Amino acid sequence: MNSIWKNSAEMPRFPKLEKNIRTDILIIGGGIAGILTAFFLDKKGADYVLVEKDNICGGVTENTTAKITVQHKLIYSKILKEKGIDAARDYYRANTEALRKYAELCSETDCDFEYRDSYVFSRENRDALEQEVHALKKIGCKAELVNDIPLPFCVEGAVKIPGQAQFNPLKFLSSVSKGLNIYENTKVTEFLDDIVITSGGKIKAKKIIITTHFPILNKHGSYFIKLYQSRSYVIALQNAPELNGMYIEDTENGLSFRNFKDLLLIGGGGHRTGKKGGNFTELRRFYKKAYPEAKEIAHWATQDCMSLDGIPYIGQYSARTPSLYTATGFNKWGMTSAMAAARLLSDLATGKSSPYEKLFSPSRSILTPQLAVNSAEAITSLLTPSVRRCPHMGCRLVWNKEEHSWDCPCHGSRFSESGKLLDNPSNNDLL
Repeated sequence: MNSIWKNSAEMPRFPKLEKNIRTDILIIGGGIAGILTAFFLDKKGADYVLVEKDNICGGVTENTTAKITVQHKLIYSKILKEKGIDAARDYYRANTEALRKYAELCSETDCDFEYRDSYVFSRENRDALEQEVHALKKIGCKAELVNDIPLPFCVEGAVKIPGQAQFNPLKFLSSVSKGLNIYENTKVTEFLDDIVITSGGKIKAKKIIITTHFPILNKHGSYFIKLYQSRSYVIALQNAPELNGMYIEDTENGLSFRNFKDLLLIGGGGHRTGKKGGNFTELRRFYKKAYPEAKEIAHWATQDCMSLDGIPYIGQYSARTPSLYTATGFNKWGMTSAMAAARLLSDLATGKSSPYEKLFSPSRSILTPQLAVNSAEAITSLLTPSVRRCPHMGCRLVWNKEEHSWDCPCHGSRFSESGKLLDNPSNNDLL
């Protein structure tokens, strides 16, 4: 069940840490956010080290749909309503700058970078699309509402933003990561103020950046209540049409589409980790009816950290940790969010300010309806009797029949049938 990206790119390998070291900046986590942060620190001439417990890009990064877009469903009308025009404009600018930086870096490497128009479509809510177009135009985005798109069902319309992009993320990261100061197979086991204990030695650091998808340190920041995780699924098809764009449905667990070379990638079937959902079954039912001549050649699943308000948490880990930073809660938009995070974190870690600190601050208000949902799920899971419990915080584990895994509905940790850790925030296998 490997993604097409994993099968098309050869990643560089790095040594394991086998001694005690010192560094100004330690990055923990070797996905796209961590690698890009290391890349920008390297360009600044900073003293840094990145450690990854397995191999770089072996988790969520290799399972993305790899859309590089400022269009994150209908986010701008939501931000405009809840946080005001300055916040909506800053969100747009941060992601626009991320897109431009990708274009610049991808021009220097063969990573299948292509410009594509992006669309958010709705099957039943044209009013929401109109509100989004209004919000986008208000902040200076050239968006438009279109009536027809080349999908095999009727829609009420779609919000179109031209000039977005797609690429092969592992080909890109294979190039970007070469020559960086990285240690693989180096697991962090303990934090002792400015000393981090790993499986290969101690690291003394002045500043620490945690980019482990879901933050692994529970002591600060309350991420165990500010985040939940969502599963989603992708099928790659041959003998399916070229759609000439990137498409995603406005509903929480709707369908998404993009082409890659001669393949059509269809995503969907999503659900909160540990809950029931459509999974691959829903996607296969759809494509066999919509594209009966198509042939499935690959399928894979991924997992996303979802923030309380739809905006990532990027910056100081908590109000009480001035030398500790994180990037998480990318809400299914990991490509532009990772680039925005890397640029922001590399500035903060080297003593520079950023106009986006306030927008992405992990210490912003958590009083949202999603907080109540997360709290209720945690309480229910903690109080429900179960043979298997998650090492992270003791929540019950639920058997996932589709993927043959033990999943945590509280925070999204996942384990194989034999108990091997598949997804964090747990840092340990099942006993």
